[in-house]
Order: sequence, then C-alpha cells, then structure tokens
Amino acid sequence: MDQLFGSLKAFIKPQSVIIDNHIFRLHYKFSVVILVAFSIMVTARQYFGDPIDCISRDDIPNNLLDTYCWIHTTFSLENAWFKKVGVEVPYPGVDKYSPMGEGKRVYHAYYQWVCFVLFFQAILFYIPRYLWKSAEGGRTKNLVLGLNNPIMPEDKKEESRQLLVEYLRKNRGEHNTAYAMYAVSEVLNFLNVLLQMYIMDRFLGGEFSSYGWKVLQFTEWDWSVRFDPMIKVFPRLTKCTFHRYGSSGDVQRHDAMCILPINIINEKIYVFLWFWFYFLAISSLVAIIYRALTLIIPRIRVLATQSRCRVANREALEKVINKLKVGDWFVLDLLSKNLDQLNFRDLVIDYYREIEGDKAADSI
Repeated sequence: MDQLFGSLKAFIKPQSVIIDNHIFRLHYKFSVVILVAFSIMVTARQYFGDPIDCISRDDIPNNLLDTYCWIHTTFSLENAWFKKVGVEVPYPGVDKYSPMGEGKRVYHAYYQWVCFVLFFQAILFYIPRYLWKSAEGGRTKNLVLGLNNPIMPEDKKEESRQLLVEYLRKNRGEHNTAYAMYAVSEVLNFLNVLLQMYIMDRFLGGEFSSYGWKVLQFTEWDWSVRFDPMIKVFPRLTKCTFHRYGSSGDVQRHDAMCILPINIINEKIYVFLWFWFYFLAISSLVAIIYRALTLIIPRIRVLATQSRCRVANREALEKVINKLKVGDWFVLDLLSKNLDQLNFRDLVIDYYREIEGDKAADSI
C-alpha cells in the first residue's frame, strides 16, 4: 500500500515559498492528492479483488459473463427496492424477470468510469493554482533574497533589506494586477467546487446532491423499511442480461446476478467526497468574502498582516499599510508569510523610514 501511494507524499510536502493561503492549498494540494489516491485505489485489484463477479445457472463461462456485464453495464429494478429482502427479493433492487411487470430498469454504468472521472476532477482542481502560479511568475521567491533565514551575516542582511525596500519603493502601485489575479483564482476555486458537485450529481444520476444527507438520516429510519441509501447509488448486487444463440438457432436470454465488490469502495469514496466538497465550498466562499473585505476595508489588511508578524512595530506597520494600495499590501503580506519575523520587523522599519523619512521613523 505504501508503494501504491508513496509517490503522492512529495506532492504535499511544505513549500519553500508561500504564495497563497491555507484554503487555496486545500484545493490544489489536498484535494488533488485525495482524488488521485481514490482514482488509484479503485483500480488496485490486488488489494480489493475483482471489480465484478457474475453468477448464472447456465453453462456460460464465468470470465465471459463477467467481461460482458462489466462492458454492457448491470441494472437494478426500481420496483424491487422496497420489497422485503429474503422473502420477496434476494437483495434490494434485484427481482426475478417478468416480461409483463419487470418495472423500470436503472442502469449502473458509472463504476466503469469512476477512476477516470476522479483523475479528471484532480486536474480541474489544479487549474486555478496553475493560472495563479503563472501570473505570479516567481516574484515572491525572488523577493525573499535569503531573508527567510534567521541566521545571516549582518552586512548581507542589511544589503538584502535595502534591495527589497528599493524594489517596493520603485514599484508602488504596480501590484494591483497580481492582487486581481489572485482574487480571480480564489473565485475560480469556488466555482470549480460548485461545477464538480454538479458534474458528480449528473454522473451519479442525480443522487450526489442529497447523498450525504440520506446517509446521515439513515440511522433514524425505521428498521422494518430500512435499507442503506448507499447501496441504491452503489449497489453491491445487480442484474445482468446475456443473450446468445441456442442450439436451434433461436436467441436465448440468460439472467445473471452480479456482485460488485468495487462498489464497497466507491460508496465510501463518495460519502467522503460529499462532505469534503461541501466543506471546500463553504471554506472557499469564506475566502472570497475575506478577499472582498481586504479590498473594501483597509483595517482588515492591517490586522491580517499584524497577526502573522506580532514582533513587528504595530504603529509603523499600520502607517505603512495605510499608505499602500491593495496590490502593494498584498505583496507585503506575502513577504510576511515568507520572511523570518525579525527580518520582516526590520524591513517594516526600513520601509517606513523610506516613506516618512528618518526623523518620523525615529519617533517610533
């Protein structure tokens, strides 16, 4: 199992330079790893067995029947879901064939595509990160100048701070585009979650949107009519119809029952994804609201940066941020995430002197 998922460990290792926030990382790090891991899991037959096993009373070879039913999909009978198991039906959704009263068939073809859909979803989660990283262009990494290291020669530290202050002074008012691109990427994260919830709902025949609520309500159901709602979406036993020519040349119909061990894994995957996607949607909406507040209320910017560097002079930091446009604050805030706190404290003082003059800075 470690060999199966070992390659994903490197994907979630800590970043040397931070250019986003925790909620953003939930999308392109944790969500991507979760979806890729699930995609690998459902294809790992050596751990979970064959995905389908069909049985028939006729002389049809089992391997042939398994392959046919996997390719041509299996089905459940809608009118058999609420019949009494062990008396009327052998399993919820599975009933004997009756040409006149078989009822509506519900076909289950999605299990063939689960691994591909999960991998496609992982790609979609990485797109906003790719767009933001391309727009950022490694600027933050270049601006760090070794100041993320608390142990540096004093002359080197002074030189790096002066270079950084010079950059901030010359490029004041030039970072609004970077801020806008980051805000757009956060909106894309939110829209991506909503889109994927819609895609999964269509993929599972309209069952995903209410899937988690039904599972939560499952324990409150009356035992006399109780069946696990997960097996309606991911049935473990289904039917399959196989046609072939008989000895006299006529077409013969063979009914088979198919066990789907893979759905034991699928149902757990999609229960987790239901809760995970709702959590992501709420978190992403909170991130968008926070981003809007930083644009509208300057005080929010001050409080955000102060919370990350408590050793910085509060008065100097507040006066500096109040004189910056939102894009310039955004770059300064990224620096507060990457620089050593003591180095960031000194940077704020140096930048304040640059803006206000040495005499004003001496009063702090």
